[in-house]
Amino acid sequence: MKKIIKDNFSTISIYFLLLVCAGGWLLNDGKVQIHQSINDYVGNPYLDYFFKYITHLGDGISAILIIIIMLFIHIKKSIYILLSYVSSALVTSIIKNFIYLNTCRPAFCFQYYAGLPLKVIEGLKLNSFNSFPSGHATTAFAIFISFMLLSKHNFYKLLWFCLALITAFSRTYLSQHWLVDVYFGSIIGFVFAVIFYLFFYLRNKSYNLNNGILNLVEKERNV
Repeated sequence: MKKIIKDNFSTISIYFLLLVCAGGWLLNDGKVQIHQSINDYVGNPYLDYFFKYITHLGDGISAILIIIIMLFIHIKKSIYILLSYVSSALVTSIIKNFIYLNTCRPAFCFQYYAGLPLKVIEGLKLNSFNSFPSGHATTAFAIFISFMLLSKHNFYKLLWFCLALITAFSRTYLSQHWLVDVYFGSIIGFVFAVIFYLFFYLRNKSYNLNNGILNLVEKERNV
């Protein structure tokens, strides 16, 4: 664990600082007031377009495509990312569908309970329930934090971290989730990425899966 912190000190520090700040904001203002503040920025054509499409990086389909591509590049890394994604998604799905089943999302809450105006992006289908936690935030952090931990250079570590953060935040910007949903979704994804990194790269050295499928096929042909 010390090695993970040492190798990723900058990005982990930024993440925990953001968790503290967001946590304080949530405790002080509450999710409805916070969502109103964020929703004020909706309507900017550049931000609307950007977040409308960047959010798809947190889709399950995107995660599977990334894992399949990685399978051809590096089997061990693809398995690590797959386990981080599947495990975190399973936990989030259980919480979302069995524990907080009827938690309403921003659009439904603003329309039927708060009676407050909500700016939405035209053509975007908004969900009503199963809000907590955010599945997209969980997926984005599980996938991109895995890449962050695997990266050797600080630039790429920061790039992967920013992709996770922006993808997760897009869910609140698009009024698909409250900030608190994204907050805990990110923690779930982050934790599982770290757990499986510890298992695959710091605890267990017995794996011989450091090539992609194409490399293995080529080796078999040469035998």
